[in-house]
This record gives sequence, structure tokens and C-alpha cells, in this order.
Amino acid sequence: MTAERVWTFFYGSFINLEVLEKSDVAPEGVEVARLAGFDIRIAPLANLVPSEMDAVYGIVALVTHHELERLYRYAREELGGVYNPRAVLVETLSGAYRPALCYIAPSMTPSPASSDYVDRIILPARERGFPEWYVNKLERFRPPRDR
Repeated sequence: MTAERVWTFFYGSFINLEVLEKSDVAPEGVEVARLAGFDIRIAPLANLVPSEMDAVYGIVALVTHHELERLYRYAREELGGVYNPRAVLVETLSGAYRPALCYIAPSMTPSPASSDYVDRIILPARERGFPEWYVNKLERFRPPRDR
């Protein structure tokens, strides 16, 4: 019996397939997608905050519930971020709308992001063709000394 896969929207370091691979997550059907109604913050980890004027770019992919459980346990135990699932509607670059799960932290103690962490987001964002304005926005989360 194969495990059921669900569409999930990733927006932080989990857009990096190497990061997912380290957590033994093998996504299928990966596409670039946009989530309207939210803005991204990286302080120290990526998180979303509601915003009527903004949108977040990421990837939407098919993953199993078991993989999601393992991935967000890693986020909680190793990275210190507690994320909860939320149903969202994303738009792929081809213009298709797709219902998906998206994990958002209800709160996070703000602190500066590390340049290494921001790199794990920016490099795949560039490779996948995220809009330049959005990549520039991500760059601003680097510590001032590293910009």
C-alpha cells in the first residue's frame, strides 16, 4: 500500500530540495507557486504573517503525512520552530490554483537570521526563477554585516 500524498506549500529553507532530502523527504510534482495574502519574515527562521498587500513565493509539492510529521518534528526539535498546518490556496506559475497545506508558526521569538540559512532559501529561489523583486526581498533578511 502506498502512502497518501498531499499538496504542501513550502516557502523557507524547505524550498531547497537538499534540505528536504536531509530529512528523508522525497517530494513529487514540485512546482513554483505563489501564496497571496501573506508576507514572509525570516527572524531567525522563515515564517508567514497575514498581509492583504503581499504574496509569498515557494514551491508546492506532493509529500506524505509521515514525511510532513518527520519534517516539522525536525523543525521543532532541531531548529526550535513550532509550525502548525493551515489550508491555503496557491497559484502555480502556469496559472492553476491548487489547495495545499502550509505550515505557519503561531509565534516566533525574533532574532537575526544567519546568512547560511538565508542562502538555503535564496539559491533555490534563483534557480527556480522566483521574481527578482522577491529574491531581493529575501536578501534583505541577511544580517547587515553580510549584505
